Amino acid sequence: MTSSIDTPLGLGDEARQLSLLIQSVTDYAIYMLDAEGHVRSWNSGGERIKGYSPQEVIGLHFSRFYLPEDVEAGLPAKGLAAARQHGKYEAEGWRLRKDGRRFRASIVIDPIWQGDELIGFAKITRDITQSYEAGLRLQEAQHALVQSQKIEAVGKLTFGLAHDFNNLLTVIINSLELLARRSGGDARITQLVDTAMQAADHGALLTRQLLSFARGQRLIADRNNVNDLLMRSMELYRRTCGPNVTFKTQLQPDLPLVEVDAAQFEACLMNLVANSRDAMPCGGQVTIATRLIQRARPDVADATLQPFVCVEVADNGSGIAPELVERVMEPFFTTKEVGKGSGLGLSQVFGFAAQSGGFATIGSVVGQGTVVRICLSPVGG
Repeated sequence: MTSSIDTPLGLGDEARQLSLLIQSVTDYAIYMLDAEGHVRSWNSGGERIKGYSPQEVIGLHFSRFYLPEDVEAGLPAKGLAAARQHGKYEAEGWRLRKDGRRFRASIVIDPIWQGDELIGFAKITRDITQSYEAGLRLQEAQHALVQSQKIEAVGKLTFGLAHDFNNLLTVIINSLELLARRSGGDARITQLVDTAMQAADHGALLTRQLLSFARGQRLIADRNNVNDLLMRSMELYRRTCGPNVTFKTQLQPDLPLVEVDAAQFEACLMNLVANSRDAMPCGGQVTIATRLIQRARPDVADATLQPFVCVEVADNGSGIAPELVERVMEPFFTTKEVGKGSGLGLSQVFGFAAQSGGFATIGSVVGQGTVVRICLSPVGG
């Protein structure tokens, strides 16, 4: 006599065990489709991931889980056709839950054959939203790190060059001042010296901008309200825009104080307003806005949200091509025509923001405009 423990399981027992196994899996939606793609079975994983009970979903076409644009593109039918032709179909994409929310899915479709007849498909779906988003954050952090290292390397080179150039300018300016004293009132010599001095002063301005980008500019930081700083120079910004550009402000009241060099802050805003004006030769609108925002630092991996006082200058000008947006912060890089810009304005803004303990960002859409934001940590924030 054979004991029950040694008795082979019957087909009914195997079917029940298989059903229990599939129903016990909650991390995967495992279900069967008929040959046309209608749901014929549904496990607890499908209910957990997609939100449908078996009574709600059995009999429906599985295209219900796809985004409308994917259905219109025929992706559900293409998946079944690929599984039928190749014996398996694997893909990753966005799918819909019952409540309309999207989730990132990894899916596998296997054909089920009975002899030479296709009787349906086995479909497995896994929710990979968290790992997908974590991967995107890692890519963004790696990209930010590479960009930060690149800018740091350029900054070190720029710092050395700016100091050497500044030393040369000091000798030139001192020599010009001596020549001016010994000109003996000769109008021609005086004119030549004045022209040379203007060029030297322009060179000194360039070195200050380079040092600002390289974070070597000496800042005199004090506690300031950015709205007060903006109001103090608002008329200057308005005149910088010129007659063809509408100038607007959107200043959030009661912003916390920030520690910032007022003169350098105003110089940065002048650069941004002038850039916006130049991007709209036929007219447009420049808006200066302030607000308190919560965001993570883009230059720090896995940074947490924290408060920043944000000052932004936006225009509705020509915009910047996507492949050029990240380069505009580099010194001497400019999207303007030759002779119409030194390429130091935005690099100065980014350098000033970093040296002030914050950061700057730029966003642009070709044909729609550009917005540059200077984000500064509030005092005590």
